[in-house]
Amino acid sequence: MKLILLLAATLCLTAKADDLPTLMTTRGKLLASEDFAQAPPPFTGKPVGFASGFTGWRYNSSATGGKGGRWEIAKGEFRGIETPGANHPATASFGLPFQNVIIQCEVRLNDVPDEGRKYRSLFLKATDAKDYVISLSLGQGGLFLTPYDADKIHPTTKQREKGTTVKLLTPIKLNEWHTVVLEILGNEVVGTLDKQSITLSNPLIGSAKHSLMLGAGTEASFRKLRIWEALTNAEWEKNKAKLHATAKP
Repeated sequence: MKLILLLAATLCLTAKADDLPTLMTTRGKLLASEDFAQAPPPFTGKPVGFASGFTGWRYNSSATGGKGGRWEIAKGEFRGIETPGANHPATASFGLPFQNVIIQCEVRLNDVPDEGRKYRSLFLKATDAKDYVISLSLGQGGLFLTPYDADKIHPTTKQREKGTTVKLLTPIKLNEWHTVVLEILGNEVVGTLDKQSITLSNPLIGSAKHSLMLGAGTEASFRKLRIWEALTNAEWEKNKAKLHATAKP
């Protein structure tokens, strides 16, 4: 597995909230747009395998929650609430077959009593029919990209093992909104947090993907979710070279 760590400020351009600059890709067709103005309609289809066979949202909205918590929608905000004592993040899946995409949303780690839930975090994971492919996560220490390894399976869970994480270390305050952009093209992925980027490559990233999973540890919120078809950016090699030149050791 080839990993590349790139840390740098991205392009300083003025843009609309839904059209922030990207480094590796350019935006094609808009595939999905969700402002969480009301509860999304339930999924259709019959889930098969790990995360395929359905379209639309699958999430727990029960007041009592469960081992993975519950989700609430209010004022354009999709809020994941981990159930106290479960020590397992709330998860919600959006079924959408895709391969190369740009995923953008605004995220926030909420300042609420931890009630024993120590890890304030959120994540976006792309999945194929078998398991996770790539994870972008955000904690109070920054942004993290983690690939999964198709050749390494945990003997107990039977799920893929995680690969080596690359990190964008920067303090994240609670109760503040941040913009996250995840670019997936071929075997490469770029994660951007408020115009700072990291990237890695892994053969599994290029697989056919079937859903996007959101997760919230303790409590975290998502809003203004957009998913575009990703097209090749002719400037990527130049952008990558600039990032290499300014990357932190």
